[in-house]
Amino acid sequence: MFVLVVLIVVLFAFYLFYKTKYFRSNRQVEKKWLSAKSNIALGLFVCLFGINHLFFISETTTSYIIASIFTIYGAYFSWIGFKKYKHYLPFAIEEANSLEAQK
Repeated sequence: MFVLVVLIVVLFAFYLFYKTKYFRSNRQVEKKWLSAKSNIALGLFVCLFGINHLFFISETTTSYIIASIFTIYGAYFSWIGFKKYKHYLPFAIEEANSLEAQK
C-alpha cells in the first residue's frame, strides 16, 4: 500500500512537471510531445489511484465500481498518451535538430 501511495505522489509530480514544461515551451511539436508525456503520467496516476482504492480502501459495491472505472479510464488514458508520445517523438527530435541547425 505504501509503495502505491509513493508512486501516486510521484506520478502527480511528473504530471505537474510536464504541464509546466508544456506551458513554457514555444515549439509546437514539443508542446504536443510534452502533452503526451503529461497524459501518460496523469493516466498512470488515475489508474494507480483506482487500484489502491480497489484493493485497500473499498468497502461498498459503489466504491468498487468507481475504483474499477478509475482503473480502466486511467489505463486507457495512459495508453492513448503513449501512442501520442511515440507518434510525436520523431517530429520533436526533427524540430529540435532544425532549430539547432539555425543557430
